[in-house]
Amino acid sequence: MTDRLRVGIAGYGVVGLRRRQFIDLHPDLVTVAVCDRRLEGEGSFADGVRHYTTYQRLLEAERLDILFVCLTNDIAAEVTIAGLEHGLHVFCEKPPGRDLADIAGVIACEKRHPDLRLKYGFNHRYHDSVRDALALVQSGELGRVLNLRGVYGKSTIIDFRSPDHWRTKRAIAGGGVLLDQGIHMVDLIRLFGGEFEDVHSFVSNDFWKHDVEDNAFALMRSTTGVVAMLHSSATQWRHRFNLEITLSKGTIVLAGILSGSKSYGAETLTVAWALPDDGGDPKEQTTRYNHDPSWEDEVAEFAGAVKEAKPIVNGSSLEAFKTMEMVYRIYCADPAWKARWGLTDTVPDQD
Repeated sequence: MTDRLRVGIAGYGVVGLRRRQFIDLHPDLVTVAVCDRRLEGEGSFADGVRHYTTYQRLLEAERLDILFVCLTNDIAAEVTIAGLEHGLHVFCEKPPGRDLADIAGVIACEKRHPDLRLKYGFNHRYHDSVRDALALVQSGELGRVLNLRGVYGKSTIIDFRSPDHWRTKRAIAGGGVLLDQGIHMVDLIRLFGGEFEDVHSFVSNDFWKHDVEDNAFALMRSTTGVVAMLHSSATQWRHRFNLEITLSKGTIVLAGILSGSKSYGAETLTVAWALPDDGGDPKEQTTRYNHDPSWEDEVAEFAGAVKEAKPIVNGSSLEAFKTMEMVYRIYCADPAWKARWGLTDTVPDQD
């Protein structure tokens, strides 16, 4: 392929607009059309990009190579499948859907189109602090991972108080703060700690009173004995991102995350080297990150996989399924929450 790949964006809100920014910066990609139900009819923007109000019209009317899906959780899987069935490579934002059945349906479709690339937007893996921490863990310098403690929280289910916002409605969103934001922390805990077999949890919506959770507490143990604690919260009045990784020869602390809201504080990586005579006060080194390459690098990795027919490195459908499975195991580990909403953590057939 020598020409730029033609990209369509389904869902042209905050995330869709930001994706377009980095799509058009990439030398091998160009946005040619978008759709969003809030747009006024069909036509063209001043820059020539065509716009539609439905994804069906976008797929019917445009010759595309790639589809970016930036839509609500209830239709994300449906549109991803439609893109694959139209012969397009697809990039879909997290979460992959409302539940495990949604992502299982996508994987079944993906298997029918083995030449197409499908990637999910687990953006936090592309932050430099996370990549540096992973490289350090994989180097073995600090020994093996013993346990992890993660907190990811904000002050509301959504960024503005609106009882009618789709993120507060289970039928559309599928879940609350754990599925929407906490899924990033679940993904990172899997990345550093492996797969977890024992899960205990408390899940509640006692404060905001929506029909989705505003707090989830989880205690998990992996197949290799790694223990992880997670708190995903929509009552964290001071926005917080913090992941502590304890290893046999030291600790790694990821604190803050560079985000659009700038409300999670400075993004830092603190490393401590444990020594027999340090008296519990080991040598530490903190690195601060002032640039966020994650959006650009995530798009670049996807473009490279498409152009060079390479497998997806981060955010594959399998990784997305495993992370979604862990989210649902946390939901279902609280018997009262599971019974209240009729949830199931049974793994659906992906064939």
